[in-house]
Amino acid sequence: MEEMNVFTAKTVDEAIDAGLSALGITREEAEIVVLEEGKKKLFGSVKAKVKVEKRASDAKRAADFIDGLMEILKLSAVSEIQESEDNIVIDIKTTDSAKVIGKRGDVLDAIQCIAGAVANIGRNEYKKVVVDCENYRSQREETLKELAEKLAKKAVEKGRKMTLEPMNPYERRIIHSALANNTEVKTVSEGKEPNRYIAVIPNNAKPYDKGLRYGEKKPFGARNDNRRREVRGEKNFDRRGGRGGRPTGGNGGAKRGKKEIYFGTFLGNSGAKEE
Repeated sequence: MEEMNVFTAKTVDEAIDAGLSALGITREEAEIVVLEEGKKKLFGSVKAKVKVEKRASDAKRAADFIDGLMEILKLSAVSEIQESEDNIVIDIKTTDSAKVIGKRGDVLDAIQCIAGAVANIGRNEYKKVVVDCENYRSQREETLKELAEKLAKKAVEKGRKMTLEPMNPYERRIIHSALANNTEVKTVSEGKEPNRYIAVIPNNAKPYDKGLRYGEKKPFGARNDNRRREVRGEKNFDRRGGRGGRPTGGNGGAKRGKKEIYFGTFLGNSGAKEE
């Protein structure tokens, strides 16, 4: 065994075998770099030289990536790993959690996305990676579950479809799961990424209802749209020739049979004429 896990032998295979034996690992567990091919010369020969190291675990690669990223961002942080057969959880310990988490976890989600790609390099089956900071994930999950219950209750009370602001797939799954057993509403995802959002539809929703964004109030007088159109229509012309009882001239009214000209958009029956 030589310095820095470099091994030499007559051939590359023999050098690799020497390295694996010295480290007590299998070929699948090793990272191998051939530094020099063995070859014969006119006088003597040149030995093969390889570097053999134990391959870092998937979790370790992801954690090393995060630590390197924190250094680039000039943030003091340490990554702690919890690995199981199904997933990898990396918890970032830092004194500046606000910068690591970001607004509604957008920075943390970006770190998690890239760390997941790093951890799954060379894997045939994808392994889930969760990156957390200061217990943000569990706190956010509880907040979303409470929001889902409030939204479902409000949708049933109003008899209307309610929609949330766009969320990432992870948070949408939490909402769907929270209301999966609710017998009064159903949830669907609508829109396209990155603006895909959840709609909560009560069983008593009207078929023509377009829904409201959560927290949004229905426009004042929106229920009386049809009534306003009727009031502005031809049926309500009074004897003075005005619409809605308003006089059309300074003399208190228009002459019968005289065509009136109005500025603006007329919302009544455009094909009707005065008698």
